Amino acid sequence: ECDREVAEVLELAAEAERVSDGWFSPRYRGRLDPTGIVKGWATERAARRLAEAGAVGVSLNGGGDVQLLGSPGAGRPWRVGVADPLRPGGLAAVVSAAGVEELAVATSGTAERGDHIVDPRTGRSAVTDLVSVTVVAPRLVWADCWATAAFAMGSREGLAWLETLPDVEALLITAGDEVRCTGGLADRLG
Repeated sequence: ECDREVAEVLELAAEAERVSDGWFSPRYRGRLDPTGIVKGWATERAARRLAEAGAVGVSLNGGGDVQLLGSPGAGRPWRVGVADPLRPGGLAAVVSAAGVEELAVATSGTAERGDHIVDPRTGRSAVTDLVSVTVVAPRLVWADCWATAAFAMGSREGLAWLETLPDVEALLITAGDEVRCTGGLADRLG
């Protein structure tokens, strides 16, 4: 028995764990800890409330992850800068999209918060060849979860898994400054 919002977050977390084959987990050291899904869920939910209230072009940033709804203006594309994890203050890419009603961009990595992503199989910090994973998808709740899961997997397994997800594109940057992208991402970079 819990509030409707808590039940919704727990159901989404269970779905993220299932889809990621356990690479995204709402548990930490055996205890329930849904904090890895709450930021994306809350930001997306707030953006939807603004749209429902009549906003025609919603861009809501929650801790660097962005949910876009509607249109920024006639003939204008949405443009979201992706921070370069190896060059503070620089951009690694710009995601550009026109004619989409829903778009989310989420990044997980070590540049801003250090080694905070946990490998759910070991319970310790994820040790991979990656410094960041940026996921582009319609919904921020999933973009955020998928970026975290792919980071924990590492560049090869993470990229292969992301390629299997519908309506998902991604940009992965390794510690060696190698950039890897899903097949359809080039269409969104501007």
